[in-house]
Amino acid sequence: MTRRRRTPPAPLPQRDGVDPVRVRLPDGVAWTTVRDHLVDRLSAPPGVIDAMLSEGRVVGADGGPVAPDAPYAPGVYLWFHRDLPDEPRVPDAIDVVYRDEHIVVADKPHFLATMPRGSHIAETALARLRAQLDVPALGAAHRLDRLTAGLLLFTVRPEERGAYQTLFSDRRVHKEYEAVAAYDPEVPLPRTVRSHIVKERGVLAAYEVPDAEPNSESRVELVEHDGRLGRYRLLPHTGRTHQLRVHMNALGLPILGDPLYPEVRPPVAPDDFRRPLQLLARVLEFTDPVTGAAHRFESGRSLGAWSAYDVWAGRAQDLPRAQ
Repeated sequence: MTRRRRTPPAPLPQRDGVDPVRVRLPDGVAWTTVRDHLVDRLSAPPGVIDAMLSEGRVVGADGGPVAPDAPYAPGVYLWFHRDLPDEPRVPDAIDVVYRDEHIVVADKPHFLATMPRGSHIAETALARLRAQLDVPALGAAHRLDRLTAGLLLFTVRPEERGAYQTLFSDRRVHKEYEAVAAYDPEVPLPRTVRSHIVKERGVLAAYEVPDAEPNSESRVELVEHDGRLGRYRLLPHTGRTHQLRVHMNALGLPILGDPLYPEVRPPVAPDDFRRPLQLLARVLEFTDPVTGAAHRFESGRSLGAWSAYDVWAGRAQDLPRAQ
């Protein structure tokens, strides 16, 4: 039996709460130099890789810089810090609801991504909290969409992360969401929505496949209404991408502020934080797999379209008509 090679620890520290990029030079394919491989692999603009190497920004496992003409060696690990994109600062703070030696529960604002990905790197809940709490090993046990606000669970110790992630994959976390959408008295509630949802890589919106075996389930309850808008409690049994947004749209009750459902809208400027999606991860409840403690956490945030629609919308004329 071949023993898997242990990944060496990163020789570079985090920067702004963001880990350095790790690259393993693959077996089976040969390049003449490390530089040639990085140029092919990273698809960086011309001259970027050469500059990184000449400036000593690419290092090996010992922390020493990789020479611009270093020969290619399969299995070698390299690290470097990516150039961070120019990200607009998400204006709202991320609040810590609970913290102990094992976990951190945070209440994230709308527009803040959970983890570094794509064009959102430093402006993420994970990067912010690592810097804010000075816990470099902090990791996310699950994630929320960037546009959704509310509760997120983070782990303090990397060796315990799997136990908390398993809570979510085994559906042993009770989650409640809150949403604001139009009120329609002809939509019977409460009800359970089941469907087969598909989310294709590179496609913004998910879609439902009629007559296919359901892979998603959500309970939808009406908490209150004012004749035009409703405040809804959403209880997901499964965790498909955009599941609650898709199911509310299927009921004819798309969540206010949703840029994808019922139709994909043109993108807005990166610094446009108006009219946030009216979806909030309100409650997280679970038994701690490490300590055995029973936890229940509730978000302190509110949805602006319910409390002050005119302020949220910026104008009053597109308020849904009374039924």
